[in-house]
Amino acid sequence: MSYFRPAIDAMTGYVPGEQPKPGIKIIKLNTNENPYPPSPKTIEVLRNLDSELLRRYPDPFAIGFCQAVSDVLGVPADWVIVSNGSDELLNVLVRSCAEGGDRKVVYPMPTYVLYRTLSAMQPAEIVEVPYAANFQLPIEKLIAANGAITFIASPNSPSGHAVPLDDLRELLQKVSGIVVIDEAYVDFAEFSALPLVQEFENAIVLRTLSKGYSLAGLRMGFGVANPKLLSGLFKVKDSYNIDALAIAVGTAAMRDQSYKNACADKVKKSRTQLTVNLKNLGFTVLDSHGNFVLATPPEGNAESLYLELKERGILVRYFKQPGLENKLRITVGTDEQNQTLMQALS
Repeated sequence: MSYFRPAIDAMTGYVPGEQPKPGIKIIKLNTNENPYPPSPKTIEVLRNLDSELLRRYPDPFAIGFCQAVSDVLGVPADWVIVSNGSDELLNVLVRSCAEGGDRKVVYPMPTYVLYRTLSAMQPAEIVEVPYAANFQLPIEKLIAANGAITFIASPNSPSGHAVPLDDLRELLQKVSGIVVIDEAYVDFAEFSALPLVQEFENAIVLRTLSKGYSLAGLRMGFGVANPKLLSGLFKVKDSYNIDALAIAVGTAAMRDQSYKNACADKVKKSRTQLTVNLKNLGFTVLDSHGNFVLATPPEGNAESLYLELKERGILVRYFKQPGLENKLRITVGTDEQNQTLMQALS
C-alpha cells in the first residue's frame, strides 16, 4: 500500500542541477547562476535590517516590491503578483487552471522540465510539442493542442533562443487558455514580451530575481498580468508566501537597475566571447539570449566531456534526454572561469 496518490507514485520528480558540498572548490557552470554578486544596496539592507520585520508576519502582497516593479517596468502595481521564486508561481498556475479532462498543459520541447513535473503532480494531461531543429515556435500545433495553460519560456532553456513577439501574439490571439511567458532569462535578452499583457487578458509574464539580479538564494519572483487573471491566482497562493527579508532585499535590488544592467552587460559580452571560443574548438553553438549557451561537441561526446570536466572541478549541465544527449548547457561565468573551462576543453 502506498501513502501517496497514484499520480505521485507514477511521476518522476524534478532533478535540480548538482550542488557542490560546502567547502569544495569548484567552478559552477551548471545552474545558470549569475557569476557576479548582488547589488551592494541589497547587502546594505541586510546589514541594517530591523529585527521587528522578523517578529511580525510579512505583507501578504509585498506591496512595496510591487510598487518598485511598477516604477521600473511601467506597469500598474496591481498588475503584479509576487512569489517565492518564479517556480512557485508556475505551481500556482497549474494548481489554479489545470486538471484532468480538457484542462491540459501544453508546451514546446525541449524546455524547462519543471512544467512537466508540476503538471504530473496535479495531475493534468500534458501535451509536449517538439520544437523543430531551428527552434521556431510550432504555433499551429500548440493552438491545436488547446491547453488550459500553454507555457512558453523565452528565452528558452536549454536552447537559449528567444521567441519573436509576433509568434507570441499570434498564439495569444488563437488560444482560449492562459499563455504563460516565462522570462526567467530576459535580463540577458534584447526584448521582452511584457507589452503583450496590456494587449491580452490571457497573457502573464513571469520574472525572477535569481538570474539577472544575482539572488538565486533569496527565492523571489513575480508575474505581471491583467488583474482579472491575477484574481484567481491570489486565491491559490500561500497567505504569506514571501518573507519580510526577501521583500526588503528584493525591493532594493529591483530599484538598483543600473547595477543589474551593468552585470548583465558583462555577462552578454562574455557570452559572445565564450561562443566564439567554443566554435573555434569545433563546437556547434546556438545563438543564446540567456546567461548560458547550448553547445554540441565536435564528436558528440557530451556525456564523457561532462564527466571529465567534473573530475577537473568544473560543473556544466548534461541532460540525458532525447535531442539533448549530445549537448552541454554551459553557464556563462566570469572571464576567468570561462578561460579555465576553455583550457580544460582544449
